[in-house]
Amino acid sequence: MTNHQNSSKEAASRGLLQAISRYLGSDVAPEWRRAAEATPRHRFLPGRVWLPSEDGGLERCDREREPERWFATAYADEAVVTQINDGQEPEDLSDALPSSSASAPSIVFRMLDLLDLAPGMRVLEIGTGTGFNAALLSHRLGDVNVTTIEIDPAVVELARSNLKANGYDPTVVCGDGSLGWSAEAPYDRVVATCSVQHVPRTWIEQTRPGGAVLVPWESPWICGGLLRLTVKGDGTATGRYTADSAFMLMRTHRLDLRLFRDVVMNDHVPAESTTARSPWAIADSPIETQFAFGHRLGDLWYAWHHDPDLDDVETRLWVATTDGGSWAAVDSDGTDNAERYTVWQHGPRRVWDEVEAAHQWWLDNGRPGPDRFGLTMTPEGQRAWLDHPANSWPL
Repeated sequence: MTNHQNSSKEAASRGLLQAISRYLGSDVAPEWRRAAEATPRHRFLPGRVWLPSEDGGLERCDREREPERWFATAYADEAVVTQINDGQEPEDLSDALPSSSASAPSIVFRMLDLLDLAPGMRVLEIGTGTGFNAALLSHRLGDVNVTTIEIDPAVVELARSNLKANGYDPTVVCGDGSLGWSAEAPYDRVVATCSVQHVPRTWIEQTRPGGAVLVPWESPWICGGLLRLTVKGDGTATGRYTADSAFMLMRTHRLDLRLFRDVVMNDHVPAESTTARSPWAIADSPIETQFAFGHRLGDLWYAWHHDPDLDDVETRLWVATTDGGSWAAVDSDGTDNAERYTVWQHGPRRVWDEVEAAHQWWLDNGRPGPDRFGLTMTPEGQRAWLDHPANSWPL
């Protein structure tokens, strides 16, 4: 690397650390600053990445064709898509779906802070990705104390190559992260770089009493929430959420549901009613509302249907169960501030009634945001709670 390239890299690294500090509201801790300086982010990105396009999709950015843009991407405080469609790149990028990424550096360092690490601690990382996070952990704790697991063989190969090229040698495993890695257990910390809809029991079992599990959480309703659980000696774990975050869902937790393939059938005869509750108050509302719905509604998800080619219907909100057994549709004719909306419901559950009850619960409890919610794991399952674990319900 030339002196000019070295100086550009150093300037970019300093600028990125400043951006991270602004996001955190304080300087990056000295131990993590040293790790970042020893682990240049551009060395962990593949030669081809995918960036947002003007039409809202993705477009290729190749290091050889656009070196300046690629390098700027490496040192921007943004997530970078590093794989699409599980490695099977489509000819038409309108069909591109992100399947692996490098997280935004600010969230990487926020999670490292939340881990509250000390020398000698052993860490299991779920979701190796590019290997960047494992490298930072290895710099701080030593290779022998870091185990990282990734389900995709091609991603594992890239991460191993990146780590080796940068002088790191943690234990890198190709496998299903939801199972953890018992061969190196117990761990002081387990950290996931993908979101989950339920915390795998194995992660709790492989963590020492007093240890912590840090995981991005999501539900079928909403993607967002960073959960830090403290593991207890009786096999339970409990903790609260911090500020919003969004990660790719763990592959083994994915749902492939389509309204008109899996849910709504031609022979369904829904019941008709009306509601005074606006569909936008439900599904186009602030994070506080959506986060509460994710914890109260459990297995419900929604989708908007604009211009559904129905008389007097401009927009339709669909809500359905993840097993496809029950659904509801709420219609709007486009009238501003309408007093009533038509509701159609089908199946053994009246899911729109459940949605309205959850919204009323949220209003009655003072419109709680993510910081008032928590989750407790027991051998029997997981329970969400508001303000205190005693005020809980099963998820």
